[in-house]
Amino acid sequence: MGLSQALSTAMSGLRATQAAIALVGSNVANAETPGYVRKSIIQSAGVTGDYGSSVLLHGVDRQLDQYLQTQLRTETSGAAYADIRSTFLANLQNVYGNPAETGTIEDSFNKLLTAFQGLQTSPDSQSARISAVAAAQTMAQTLNAATQGIQALRANAEMGINDSIVTANNAMAQIAFINNQLQNNGKTDAATASLLDQRDQYITQLSSLMDIRTVVNDLNQVTVFTNSGVQLVGTEAAQLSFNPQGTMTPNTLYNVDPTKNNVGTITINFPHGGSYDLVSTNSIRSGKIAAYLELRDDTLVKAQTQIDQFAASMSSALSDKTTAGTAAPASVLPQVGYDLDLTGLQSGNVINVSYKDNTTGITHNLSIVRVDDPSVLPLSNTTTLDPNDEVLGIDFSGGMASVVSQLNAALGASDLQFSNPSGSTLRVLDDGAANRSDVLAASVTTTMSSLTSGNPQLPLFTDNGGLFSGAITASGSQMTGLAGRISVNTALLGDPSRTIVFSTSPLTAAGDTTRADFILAQLQTGSYRYSPQTGIGTTGAPFTGTLVNFAKQFISQQGEAATAAKQLADGQSVVLNTLQKKVTDASGVNIDDEMAHLLALQNAYSANARVMSSIKQMYDTLIQAM
Repeated sequence: MGLSQALSTAMSGLRATQAAIALVGSNVANAETPGYVRKSIIQSAGVTGDYGSSVLLHGVDRQLDQYLQTQLRTETSGAAYADIRSTFLANLQNVYGNPAETGTIEDSFNKLLTAFQGLQTSPDSQSARISAVAAAQTMAQTLNAATQGIQALRANAEMGINDSIVTANNAMAQIAFINNQLQNNGKTDAATASLLDQRDQYITQLSSLMDIRTVVNDLNQVTVFTNSGVQLVGTEAAQLSFNPQGTMTPNTLYNVDPTKNNVGTITINFPHGGSYDLVSTNSIRSGKIAAYLELRDDTLVKAQTQIDQFAASMSSALSDKTTAGTAAPASVLPQVGYDLDLTGLQSGNVINVSYKDNTTGITHNLSIVRVDDPSVLPLSNTTTLDPNDEVLGIDFSGGMASVVSQLNAALGASDLQFSNPSGSTLRVLDDGAANRSDVLAASVTTTMSSLTSGNPQLPLFTDNGGLFSGAITASGSQMTGLAGRISVNTALLGDPSRTIVFSTSPLTAAGDTTRADFILAQLQTGSYRYSPQTGIGTTGAPFTGTLVNFAKQFISQQGEAATAAKQLADGQSVVLNTLQKKVTDASGVNIDDEMAHLLALQNAYSANARVMSSIKQMYDTLIQAM
């Protein structure tokens, strides 16, 4: 090896050592910088002549475990999803309150029972009457407040989605920008490694918002997809759009049909045209956005339905009266059936007819529902809560003649005959001598509108001043949002004596407990079915029980859901922290290691400098000898 060759080798060693020292300095300086990945020089030995080797520099290497990074992004999505759900469900638990607290739904209902127990004991006491009405008002106000709390949480979820979309669009734009810088750069130097660090931070930020996967090409450019396969960003970024609706009400609901949807939805607009609805296609399945969507459109909607169902059942339990039909007169023989008085039948009220098909031996339970808006017809069998009935919606807006015509058209094949002998009477008969059908029973349930109808039933609670009858219109079921509109009958507020007086002719005696007994029995021991849309029970086996049992059921269910969400969030946090530590250990900067490396580099630098100094001395000696 000649002296010039030795000098060249030593100089390459100095250059490599200088570059490595510069990287150590960068590593140490960025030891606390979020997202910074430890870097090292990529070098190899280069053959020089027959004997020597120089050092070749190929760029900068990031000390990164790709598998750990992928796992970290997955768990980041899961942890963000779990954390948002845990926070919201804890807030929902605060809306419902704990059973031992005052001012909760359960507490207000118990106080309502106590007040009517007092009225039952002292029916002629004006104080007891006023207390009963006041307790009912508190019950209504508690349900109103719960509705406001739930809808405020839904509005927060809506705004959370909006904020997340803004953040996602910025992250995707930055990823595309860095991708293009890498394409134009084509190097693997420190600047490139720094760009990769920045891009990874934006990808991690995006992974907290939604579940993603990445594909990297030979130029270190990354393409980001959702786990469902929708491309979000490559060298160009797609744009997410969201149309927040602001104020939320119980009727502000998501629907896959755009013409019926009245909450914000997420659309991805691709760089070269075309768009895609990410909500209806369930394209986002984890991360903050998925949690917000689930809360807004499912969890909190069920919570609202629970208190709406409670309000509806409580209201109907006191105001609805079921009257059995009277046997049809002998003049219609050999046909047999019943006459039903439909006076006072409200939209949403039900006529029940039980008949037997003698040909098949099957007994049918028919629920005929009054409808005043024909646009909602036909009704589904899930309209009522009876899992064994057959529902038939009938438009009453055209009068009794139209009602009879619709019934005969719909049920003529069942060998039933409907007629209107007079006034508001509906007659249902079997087929007589042919004996292909038998009408077994018939009844009508009507909502009482008067406080002094002569019946113990009364409209204690109203729907924003009007009757609650379970009406179904083009805007949906009257039950939706009832908890936010329920109020005490203003006539009772003005005259609390109507909690006892149910008849003015003859006048109910001051000490009569008929109405108080009825109210207390309905509220305390009456058993009712509850909609499976509350998340309790199923269509085939709806939850059945008293009002207090139902309240305890959904409050308990919510408490369990909040606890489970907290446990999941805590578990996800542990997993995420464990992975972050592994990534830090593998890719982060360890100051002790860097200092040890720096000492080694200093020694290497000194050694290379010593070689160069020795070569200089040899050159000097050679020149002097000449």
